[in-house]
Amino acid sequence: MHAMQYEITLPADYDMDVIRHRVASKGHLLDAFPGLGFKAYLMRERGRDGGSPVNQYAPFYLWNTAAGMHSFLWGPGFQGLSDDFGRPVVQHWPVLAYEEQAAPRGTARAAVRRRQRIPEAARLPQVADELAEEARRLTVEEGAVSALAAADPRTWEAVHFSLWEHEAPEGLGDVFQVLHLSTPEREQLRTGRQW
Repeated sequence: MHAMQYEITLPADYDMDVIRHRVASKGHLLDAFPGLGFKAYLMRERGRDGGSPVNQYAPFYLWNTAAGMHSFLWGPGFQGLSDDFGRPVVQHWPVLAYEEQAAPRGTARAAVRRRQRIPEAARLPQVADELAEEARRLTVEEGAVSALAAADPRTWEAVHFSLWEHEAPEGLGDVFQVLHLSTPEREQLRTGRQW
């Protein structure tokens, strides 16, 4: 599995209802996209959403297949976004662990993303175990929907991502509103450690 995110930072006075309308009118287009576990259409507003310093549209994807990811990136959907906002840098991370709440009661309303550097001196097997354990631990918290841990071995950066049924707990990382959640292959996502 591959996690992927791009961020479009918008002016401080940008009308974020434009993003809400964009997602409301186009979000359903990926509801049946092959190879996609889920896409969380994320937005954060300056001064809100955990004290965000920026207005930002920042969708987060969990891909079941590399073919699905490539089909999206090299297809008309991503080209349309690039035409409207400029081509963003796309970050992607191989997934180390993915967990879901045993029986989520509702849909995701908030998301949290936290990035961390993996120190040069860190023992990689121990880091991987700790990242996987954090994903597991988050999903037993009240209101959690799912959580994942992933890492980029090129930059040695880890990312933690979680979805929540309600406002996200404070102090976990950058907080986003979930405007829509496309889940075409969510049932096919393999839970637990990915190695």
